[in-house]
Order: sequence, then structure tokens, then C-alpha cells
Amino acid sequence: MADANENRNRLEPEKQTLLSQHSESHFTAGEIIRDIIIGVSDGLTVPFALAAGLSGAKAPSSIVLTAGVAEVAAGAISMGLGGYLAAKGEADHYKRELQREQDEIISVPDTEAAEVAEILAQYDLEPHEYRPVVNALRKKPRAWLEFMMKFELGLEKPDPRRALQSALTIAISYVLGGSVPLGPYIFIPRATDALVASVVVTLIALLVFGYIKGRFTGDRPFRSALQTVLIGAIASAAAFGLAKALQPK
Repeated sequence: MADANENRNRLEPEKQTLLSQHSESHFTAGEIIRDIIIGVSDGLTVPFALAAGLSGAKAPSSIVLTAGVAEVAAGAISMGLGGYLAAKGEADHYKRELQREQDEIISVPDTEAAEVAEILAQYDLEPHEYRPVVNALRKKPRAWLEFMMKFELGLEKPDPRRALQSALTIAISYVLGGSVPLGPYIFIPRATDALVASVVVTLIALLVFGYIKGRFTGDRPFRSALQTVLIGAIASAAAFGLAKALQPK
């Protein structure tokens, strides 16, 4: 036993040295980035299409700007609320599943232990290899519960601030995105001229945003940029064409 402790003490500094030399960099703000992408993407596209449609109907820049600001405000509130409810729903679902799993560990521990063994067996572990793990977890109910939540149900404990954070992130991102296509209408009185400027700045913004989105999501940046621009261009062209077609002769 003394030799084993001595070997463990001798290996511990070596382990710490290896860990310090192997520094991994993981991106941990995935949910925030996802909310930003949702908000900016819709913020750029929807007001852009609205402004294009109203410009096609020959509305003055003041009307386009007023309608655009109203749409951005309504869209930010709507999407922010949607993000809040979605995150709140995830938190409530986790809480319900946590309570159910906790009750099962207490009421049917043998069944839950068998489920642990089944999960570990999926990683090609033999019974003599995973049985000590199962027995160890049975002695640590909290660790057992966390194991079941993560590996049986695939659920991670949500951040309690997530709902409000998601709502604010999506809403602010929507407003920032929506300000891009509407900006030219502030400075250019004639809507058709403002539309040209809006198209240019918005397509550039979509191109840059699509590229950045691709970098963060692991997609090919240039393909993501082109796809984002294409979606925005189609939406605005459809709105502009529809407004032109419905305009009284």
C-alpha cells in the first residue's frame, strides 16, 4: 500500500505537467452565439424585405422608416419573448426530468443501476470493467443522478439566467440587424434612392454576417456568406415584386 501511495504521489506532478502542457481551447458561448445569429439574421432580412416592399409601392422614405421602426420594435419584442419562453421551457423540462429520475433512483435503484450498466456497455466495456463504476455510482446518489441526466436523457443543467439572457440577446441583436436596412431611409428622402443604398449596405452586412456565422458554426464561411446573401436577396426581391404587382395602375 505504501508503495502504491508513493507511486501515486510521484506520478501526480507528472500528470499536472502534462495537463498544463496540453491546453485545449473550447468555445463555450454556443447558446449566446445562437441567439445572436437568430436575432441578427431575422433583423437584417425582415425589415429589409419590408422596406423593399414599401419602396416598391412608392411610399416616401418617412413612411418606410416609420413602418420599419415599428416592425423592428414588434419583431424584437416578439422574438425576445419567444427566446425567453423557449429557454424557460427547457429549464422546466430539465427540472421535471430531474425530479422523476431522482424518484426512480430512490424507488427502483436496481432498475436504474441496470440502466447505468446498459449505457456503459454501449461503449464496448465488459461487465467486469463497468461493474465497479456502477457500484461506485450507487454509493454517490448525486453523481448517479447527474450521470443519468446526462448520459441517459442527454440533458445538461441549464443556466438559471438563461431565459432572460436569451430574450435580451435576441431582441438587441434584432434591433441592431434591423437598423442596417433602415439606415439609408433616415438620410435619403427619396425612397427609390434610399432603397438602392439599403440594398448595397444590407447585402454587404449579410455577406459579412454570413461569413462570421460560418466561422462560429463550423460551416464553410464563404458558402455560409453566399447562402445568407441569397436568402436576404430573395426575400427583398419577392417583397418588392409583390408590392409592384399589387400597386394600383
